[in-house]
Amino acid sequence: MIEIKNLTKVYKLSSKMKKELKTNDDKKIAVNNLSLSIKDGEVFGLLGTNGAGKTTTLRIIATLLKPTEGSVEVSGFDTVIEGDKVRKEIGFLTSEIKLDPNFSPDYLYDFFRELRSIPKDVATNQKEKLFKYFDIENFKDKKVEELSTGMNQKAAIAISLMHNPNIVIFDEPTSGLDIVTARSVLDYIKLLKEQNKTVIMSTHNMSEAEKVCDRIGIIIDGKLVFVGTLSEVKEKTKTKDLEEAFFTLYLENKGEL
Repeated sequence: MIEIKNLTKVYKLSSKMKKELKTNDDKKIAVNNLSLSIKDGEVFGLLGTNGAGKTTTLRIIATLLKPTEGSVEVSGFDTVIEGDKVRKEIGFLTSEIKLDPNFSPDYLYDFFRELRSIPKDVATNQKEKLFKYFDIENFKDKKVEELSTGMNQKAAIAISLMHNPNIVIFDEPTSGLDIVTARSVLDYIKLLKEQNKTVIMSTHNMSEAEKVCDRIGIIIDGKLVFVGTLSEVKEKTKTKDLEEAFFTLYLENKGEL
């Protein structure tokens, strides 16, 4: 279970950031008073446009950022006070995490196992399963710099999940991937659900969310504007699919409807 209560994250803006964002404000509210419960064993989709607050929320859950206000508990552990215990519960994957280009997936897997002090039997068992599922055996000894984007992503997933976590967080898991690799990642998310793992994924790809998510949360400008099932959001917005429902909520919250 993940419990998010009144979560707020405020960033101070440098002069360069103000220029990029075209604002004179000294601060940006990335996440605004967000409260949410994510159930054990469900696939939960966090949906929103770029800059909506999805990645910031996931990074706070993963202990990579501290909230400005509010709290997050993962399996009963506070992400700020008990970050080490939270990190044992979760696997976190984002496209912004880059593997060292000078080493092979096989070497990096073993390196991070030792760095994180993960029991060898657990990591080895996971390695066999993940390398087989994602066909990593075929390129495990190649340097990362020689790998395609898809191969790189597969290797990163394996390394992120070597400790067989109960909760898996994917930030835009199929971004930049070809259709075949993207499909294999989505199928793996379904497999994690069959294993009763809790999966949180952020995406702006509505069709992917429809395929794998049990429930969704929609974030617009840092605010959570909807939480529920796909059927509930379509009923609420009187639309036929998730993409239409999202646009309806987006325009409503922008004051354009």
